[in-house]
Order: sequence, then C-alpha cells, then structure tokens
Amino acid sequence: MNSLSAYRDEWFGNVRGDLLAGLVVALALIPEAIAFSIIAGVDPKVGLYASFSIAVIIAFTGGRPGMISAATAATAVLMVTLVKEHGLQYLLVATILAGVLQIAAGMLKLGNLMGFVSRSVITGFVNALAILIFMAQIPELVGVPWLTYVMVAAGLAIIYLFPHLTKSIPSPLVCIVVLTSIALFFGMDIRTVGDMGELPATLPVFLLPDVPLNVETFLIVLPYSAAVAIVGLLESLMTASIVDELTDTGSDKNRECVGQGTANIVTGFIGGMAGCAMIGQSVINVKSGGRGRLSCFAAGVFLLILCVGLGDLVSIIPMAALVAIMIMVSIGTFSWSSIKNLRDHPRRSSVVMVATVVAVVFTHNLAIGVLIGVLLSGLFFAAKVAQIFRVTSTLSADGRARSYVVEGQVFFASADRFQASFDFKEAIETVSIDVSRSHIWDLTGVAALDKVILRFRREGAEVEVIGLNEASATLVDKLAIHDKPGALDQLSGH
Repeated sequence: MNSLSAYRDEWFGNVRGDLLAGLVVALALIPEAIAFSIIAGVDPKVGLYASFSIAVIIAFTGGRPGMISAATAATAVLMVTLVKEHGLQYLLVATILAGVLQIAAGMLKLGNLMGFVSRSVITGFVNALAILIFMAQIPELVGVPWLTYVMVAAGLAIIYLFPHLTKSIPSPLVCIVVLTSIALFFGMDIRTVGDMGELPATLPVFLLPDVPLNVETFLIVLPYSAAVAIVGLLESLMTASIVDELTDTGSDKNRECVGQGTANIVTGFIGGMAGCAMIGQSVINVKSGGRGRLSCFAAGVFLLILCVGLGDLVSIIPMAALVAIMIMVSIGTFSWSSIKNLRDHPRRSSVVMVATVVAVVFTHNLAIGVLIGVLLSGLFFAAKVAQIFRVTSTLSADGRARSYVVEGQVFFASADRFQASFDFKEAIETVSIDVSRSHIWDLTGVAALDKVILRFRREGAEVEVIGLNEASATLVDKLAIHDKPGALDQLSGH
C-alpha cells in the first residue's frame, strides 16, 4: 500500500508545477528534436515523434521521476552513417534493438555500475554538457540580425528577473510568450522555430520497419544499436544522478535502464529515432518546478499537441527565446564551484574532472569522456592504494631466521614493491612471511608471492607463509604454483 501511495505521489504530488514545467520543456524540445533529426539525416518528424513517444513512455517505466527523456544529439550522431548507407528503415530497427539491449542491461543490474563513477567524473560530465549546450547555441548567434542579440538579452533578463516578482509561473514560459508577442507586434525579421523545419501535421502510427528480417540486417544494425544502447544508458544514468542531487531524492538506476529500453522499442515501431535522458531539458524541468512523472508525461503530450494541433502558432516562436532558455540551462548546469575547487581539491581529482571535460568537448562523445574519466579514477586509486604498503622484517638472535611482516594491499600496482622488499641473497635458513595485515587481490599479487617464495627456496631457505585471510587463502590455493612439482624450474624459465 505504501508503494502505491508513493507512486501516486510521483504522479500527482505536484500537478500544477509539473504541468507548467512540462509545457516549458515541450516548447524547448521542438527545435532540439528538429535539430537532432537534421544531425541524423532524417525528416524532422522522426525526432519529434521520438521525443513525444520516449517522454510519454518513460514517465511510466522510468526509475527517476522529474527527469526528461527524448531524442538527443548523443544518440543522433551515432546514427548518421547508418542512415546515409542504409536509410531510415534500418535506423528504426537499430532503435528497437538498442531498446532490447538496454532492457537486458537493466535485467543484469548494470545500473549498479554507476557506483564506480566518481564524483570528479560526474562533475566533468556536467561541465562538458554545459559547454556543449552553449556551443550548440552559437550557430543561432552568428551572422544574425542585431535584433536577435537584443531579444536573447531580453529573454535572459526575463528568465533571471521574473522569479523576483513571482515563482508561480515558470520564467522560461514567460520568456517565450513575451518575446513571441514582441516579435509579432513589431514584425521582426528574425529566425523562428518554423525556419528549423516543417512540423508534422499527423499523429504517429504503428508500423513494422520495412527491412528484410534476416541475419544480415541484424549484423548491419548491431554495432549502431550497441553504441546507442551504451551511450544512451550512460547519459541517462549520469543525468539521473544529477537530478537526484538537484531534488535531493533517490532513483532506481536499473529500472531506468529497463524504462529507457522499453521507450526506445516502442519509438522504433512508430517511426521515431532512439533517445535517452536529456540533462538540459531535465534541468529546465526542475528549475521550472517539475518534480514528478507527470512533468515528463505532460512534456510529451504537449509536444504532440503543439506540433500537430498548434503547429502554425509554435512555428512563429522566435529562436532567440529558446536560445535564451538554453543559455540559462548551460549556466545553471555548469558547476561553477568546481573551478574554485581546482585549487582546493586533490590534484588527481582535478585532473580526472578536467580530462573528462576535455574528452567530451573535443569528441562530442559522452561515452568516451566518461570512460577516460573512470579509467583515470581507477588508475589514480590503484596508485594511491599501492603507496599505502610496506614490508618490515626482524632477524632472529642466532642470525639463522628472518621474519617479514607485510602491511597493505598486494595487487598489480604494488606487486613490484612487494618483491623488491625481500633480501634473497641473505644467507639464512628459514623465512617467515606474515601477511595477516595485508590482502592479496589478484593473479599478479599471487604471482608475486610465488616468485618471492621460490626465490628464497632457490637460495636454500625454508619459507612459511602465515596469516593469510580466508579470501587471500582461497585465491592462493587456486592460483599459486610454488607448491606444485617443477615450480623452481618455471622460475628459472622466467
């Protein structure tokens, strides 16, 4: 009963705020969906239908209330070659297969891997997206009439100043209404939403993609589907973490994987392209007062109504109004404190953050940026753990035995230091290696222990290893070779 009550709150706990925020998001989605369609090389309605479908379905199936999902640039750029070489129908099949792969990822609980993405990577991801969102507005600000700059400045003034009067109406919505009214009243010759492309005039219909259903088709679309599935989930899960912070609430990452997959499958069957969560639109939603599932559902429904029913009205909205909103999103998304923290935070964390930003901005590929950030985080962590390691020893009174005490983690990054800590040329009869204060983690750690034991034996010393914890003992029993026949010969072979 509690879960039913919680689900009801996710839908109807903030009706007015969700509906108004949904309207703002829908208006901002239109030019983006058209732009992403152009990037992918398809008709504008492919992106618009996708944004409607994904937003409506994810409202029910997603794991993060208040997060907006739709057609995105991140997935659109991955489809360019497929569309160019094989056409729209193959893009629809790739969208459906990407959805299947995302559902599989959710069922395998891969959403839990977000726990391995460090705070520095998330900050870098956010900052890179803020920069990309701003860069995407530059074409609308270059080679345009000077009135465009006046309108964008007026839009930003409305967005930032109107909340001081009242917060009951989202200031981005006021920006759109006021700038559209001014442009119409003065008959301004500036770019409008209608200049971006023709809006669809009919509702989407359910259709099976017109492609041969064989292995060849599967092999053609699989690489694109896999790339879209990975990038889509990465962006969605990172965005979910960011919205978690903005709203101080939690989310179900594995459910989000399944939800994104379900949305993409349905979208492929109604003629839409693949999509995922959108950090820019999600920030607009949250800043406009959207918190629940209703905001995402409303955004999708309003988008369809605006395109199909009110297309003529929507097409006259000045692009300057939407550019102002996206600049607000860019400014609001960027973590300004991270610049100040570059000096205060550990140098390695700052390097990870900056590397993530640079990689994403230069490649325009979120997956590559996040992968580089995660790899750097892992390497820096391994290097740091490897430093917290030491080996001490004591010689017996008669000089015939030496006891070594190992403290710290024995794994690939500390294995060389582990081996270098022993004196194999010392003429002693027995060696005791106490590992009760350490842990052996991997094959490299076991191999290092093997080499130490075998080298002492080759010098004529008896070796005893004491204090292995249960996990280390299991690994050593399974992988070690020092007690197997011919072990000394293997060492000589090395």
